[in-house]
Amino acid sequence: MATTFDSADAVLAAAGQQLGSSEWMTMTQERIDTFADATDDHQWIHVDPKRAAEGPFGATIAHGYLTLSLVSRFLPEIVALEKLRMGVNYGCEKVRFPNAVKAGARIRGHGEMLSAEATKDGGVQAVIRVTVEVEGEERPACVADTISRYYF
Repeated sequence: MATTFDSADAVLAAAGQQLGSSEWMTMTQERIDTFADATDDHQWIHVDPKRAAEGPFGATIAHGYLTLSLVSRFLPEIVALEKLRMGVNYGCEKVRFPNAVKAGARIRGHGEMLSAEATKDGGVQAVIRVTVEVEGEERPACVADTISRYYF
């Protein structure tokens, strides 16, 4: 269940709080292949299940940037913004890939509001750390400190 904010003040007050987790999703080989086609990155560890089975991960793995891109899927499940006029992805402060996501693995995002501050143009800039967890794994697949600007 998403943490809901209905004003800039509510976002500002959430600095330092855990925001909860998204639903689990399965990383399919089809999604990995589609991402490979979109980026022209067809390295065998991503798209050749037979060869990858004998490789260092024992299976094909998702591209790190595919895992990162799914943060935009997870965020709306972690944070609900009511009465929002506009939201803008402003960037990332830090991104790390401590673990691989094997084809068939289930992943989800977990959010933490690292900071929130008012902007000069009347918005709120929020830094939300999204940790992409892999079911059954100790280490996360991705940790991204996202920056968003919200205008209520």
